[in-house]
Amino acid sequence: MSNFAHGFETVGSGSYLPDDVQFLLRSIEMDTTDVEEKERLIQTRQKHYSEMISLESAPGEAHQALFERALLQNGVRMASDVQALALALDQACSGDEIVLVSFVRAGLPLGVLLRRALGGLGRDAHHYGISIIRDRGIDSVALEAIIQAHGAQNIVFVDGWTGKGAISGEVRRSLAGDSRFPGEPRLVVLADPCGSAWLAASSEDWVIPSGILGATVSGLVSRSIWPADGGLHGCVVYDHLRTHDVTRSFIERIEHQRQGLGAVIPASPWTPQQRIELQSGALQVVDNLARRFGVNNLNRVKPGIAEATRAVMRRVPEHVLVRNTADSDVQLLMHLTERAGIPVEEAGDALGPYRAVTIIRSLS
Repeated sequence: MSNFAHGFETVGSGSYLPDDVQFLLRSIEMDTTDVEEKERLIQTRQKHYSEMISLESAPGEAHQALFERALLQNGVRMASDVQALALALDQACSGDEIVLVSFVRAGLPLGVLLRRALGGLGRDAHHYGISIIRDRGIDSVALEAIIQAHGAQNIVFVDGWTGKGAISGEVRRSLAGDSRFPGEPRLVVLADPCGSAWLAASSEDWVIPSGILGATVSGLVSRSIWPADGGLHGCVVYDHLRTHDVTRSFIERIEHQRQGLGAVIPASPWTPQQRIELQSGALQVVDNLARRFGVNNLNRVKPGIAEATRAVMRRVPEHVLVRNTADSDVQLLMHLTERAGIPVEEAGDALGPYRAVTIIRSLS
């Protein structure tokens, strides 16, 4: 545990190196809720998803092998995209320091890698991991503590990818009317198929290796938990997964590949035209699928490889659609659906910018 401003007890750096990130999350002990029961409580609005947690078990052999495969196939791409984003941030942020604020958990590996890449460019970068919860916003206690320490002008928010833009909407709502932040919040991601981030390395929906695992690639912390008593958001520390933890080795492998790269072109923000096209293309797919499957709550549509895969692991899926079943980037998803007995539909171009979409079963 480590202390931060205001004497918060936090989970420190989880299983990351202390210099790589400081989590502004407190450790919470919590009973787990069975996946089906959790789904029922979410959909009947008896509980918010952030008030419950299901048991996270170690990835099986096949799952681990698919993670390794994704690393072999896409590690260099991730390294190159990290460098492209770091170069763009170096240009965009004047002032002495850059403050990276990663959203737990998907933003963590990218934030750690960006901090190191910015250090390589001679920039003084600080990195924090904080909670953002759909429908409830950013952990304002954590954010204020960061602003007290560093000011707000060079804060950049980091997430792994966008699905349909729910989190970027959440950032916008959380910061609306706060004159310390620009009107367009600075959200940085690797993949942005829906055109909702301030800066992205690409709009392609591809399998980001760290998106394949949960706690074991993001510091052994759970996704964040809403604090019943106010104050700092919480998380569960998954000590039972320690022997499966690849948090640090993942960072070192991508970092090693990044250091071996040749020249990389800096990422650049979407033009207004690109943004409009990406947003309307993504929205059209989500709306069409919602209509087709009679979905009245768009939270039940999980587009993008990472979101679709996580929904199969953590929620109760009803339909899984992929652009192409032979696509190497959707093999983990195929493996998980096969194991769970969920049929997969090959949907081709109907998925637009996405290579996979999961529709969550209605239980309410």
